[in-house]
Amino acid sequence: MKVLAINGSARKDGNTSLLVNTVFEELNKEGIETEMVQLSGQIMEPCKACWACSGKKNCVHKKDLFQEIFKKMTQADGIILGSPVYTANMSANMQALLERASVVTDMNRSENLFAHKVGAAVTAARRGGALSTLDSMNHFFMLQNMFVVGSSYWPIAYGQMPGDVQSDGEGLETMRNLGRNMAYLLKALDKRRR
Repeated sequence: MKVLAINGSARKDGNTSLLVNTVFEELNKEGIETEMVQLSGQIMEPCKACWACSGKKNCVHKKDLFQEIFKKMTQADGIILGSPVYTANMSANMQALLERASVVTDMNRSENLFAHKVGAAVTAARRGGALSTLDSMNHFFMLQNMFVVGSSYWPIAYGQMPGDVQSDGEGLETMRNLGRNMAYLLKALDKRRR
């Protein structure tokens, strides 16, 4: 089994990455393979609403890394979306990626590209906006017939500068619990499919 994480932060290896890696540690303990794609330094183009993706199972535009990332998403058993809070919401790159992914799945609905995959969202926040950021990312999972993993609290950790989230003990424990729950659900679904 494999879990793909998409880190929507403009900072490579910053707080959001630290949170994703905390979840990964728990998944790795259970023998689940993990990979993180970081959108830092990239520009994710918005959807052009051209509908050319119909029947193609991926976007047709090649100016950015969307095609490669979307293919990895369809091949993964689980997806983690991570974004810091930017103006009480997810990053612009994450927003663009999820909008395009939603259109591709809508235009290829009979393919069930994400049905019954496991999804989890995490966010790093300075102060406010964390719940709306999580909510926005979780909407993607719910629209795709996916199963959303919960934790002992909302998967949020607080920190402004890179590394600050490591001082949020409750936030880190919430991430570890999220990883354990995700592993449990992935294994239960795998057993059910056999």
